[in-house]
Amino acid sequence: MIDEDGYFGETVAATYDESSAEMFAAQAVEPAVDLLERLAGGGRALELGVGTGRIALPLARRGVEVHGIDLSRAMVQRLRAKPGGDAVKVVVGDFATARAPGTFSVAYLVFNTIMNLTTQDAQVDCFRNVAAHLEPGGTFVVEVMVPELRKLPPGQTTVPFHVGDNRLGFDTYDLATQAMSSHHVRVEDGRGSFWSVPFRYVWPAELDLMARLAGMRLRERWADWGREPFTGDSGKHVSVWEKVGG
Repeated sequence: MIDEDGYFGETVAATYDESSAEMFAAQAVEPAVDLLERLAGGGRALELGVGTGRIALPLARRGVEVHGIDLSRAMVQRLRAKPGGDAVKVVVGDFATARAPGTFSVAYLVFNTIMNLTTQDAQVDCFRNVAAHLEPGGTFVVEVMVPELRKLPPGQTTVPFHVGDNRLGFDTYDLATQAMSSHHVRVEDGRGSFWSVPFRYVWPAELDLMARLAGMRLRERWADWGREPFTGDSGKHVSVWEKVGG
């Protein structure tokens, strides 16, 4: 059931860190924090979809002033309960439109979170909102998957992304609308549960156009946080856009 926290209410927040444990490992976190610290350049950072603080907290520990925006009170409560959580100031709201106080050197959206905005209009609004938060020359960083449409044979709409002994995960795609959903089936102690979250997949070139509409231009694009080259075979990209002018 959807509540005021959207699809990331108490049930999801309670197990989020454990269910995404591989994303909390140092090899996943540190390269992202390295790049974001460099882009902050001594200035302030804004995380959209800050969640439980996977990136915000280690970035704050490096001395960067970090602010966040997130719709889920349940996720934010877990951020605030962690050591150093009170150092990250969070606005509870929709990151496509909600405003944090002040301006920032860098804003960022990681781990496919741009796709939580399920319409093109909302994604465009997000870029405009970020531009309004950035200082001139400030940067916006997005980490997001490249849609896996090459895995879909004619007539098929489903791509599995995890098949395990007690958990099954699969994505469904609508090629006409760019709507997709991630579905999670889990069996524990003989009892099954099902969780589904809607997304809107988005192409790199489409994001570039959204950035231009918001007064930003592409500075760099890599295949990952380690800055490997982005190619036609890359499964995701880390893109950096720069705010133009004042």
